[in-house]
Amino acid sequence: MLTAAPRTSAQLADAMRRRGVPDEAAGAVLSRLTDVGLIDDAAFARAWVESRHHARGLSRRALTAELKRRGVPGEDVQAAVGALGPDDEIATARRLVVKAMTATRGRPLPVRIRRLVGLLARKGYPAPLAYRVVREALEQEGIDAVAMGIDLDGMGEAVDTAGETADIADVGYE
Repeated sequence: MLTAAPRTSAQLADAMRRRGVPDEAAGAVLSRLTDVGLIDDAAFARAWVESRHHARGLSRRALTAELKRRGVPGEDVQAAVGALGPDDEIATARRLVVKAMTATRGRPLPVRIRRLVGLLARKGYPAPLAYRVVREALEQEGIDAVAMGIDLDGMGEAVDTAGETADIADVGYE
């Protein structure tokens, strides 16, 4: 199981449970593998974040969800994801949008915006950040969305039931 790809201790425990290994024996094996350094959830989390953020452009939120699904302890997740600062995340979002801009050229502006914001949303970026990065990229091409009747600065926000402005990513998605 360790030869195919790095695994977390939770993934290995699940695999042993599925194969009928008694819990006591599985615990002893996992403890020994951890002691000799073959299992290191913190190192797994750091490598995962480095790889998935730089190669696929995933946001901190998406990386956190992936690591939790793999059973990485919360403190290891926070430490690994915390190594990515907000500036790193913004730079990656900008890189993704610039790369995707050529594929949307020639399309109507609302279609371009929808596709570019959708790209960032699928990678876990919050709506306000996605709209801001798309607006900046369009401005770099000399396109003024506001002059065309599209206000990208207000699109990433929604009004909650109390009438206060809230991040659309936080409204109704518990």
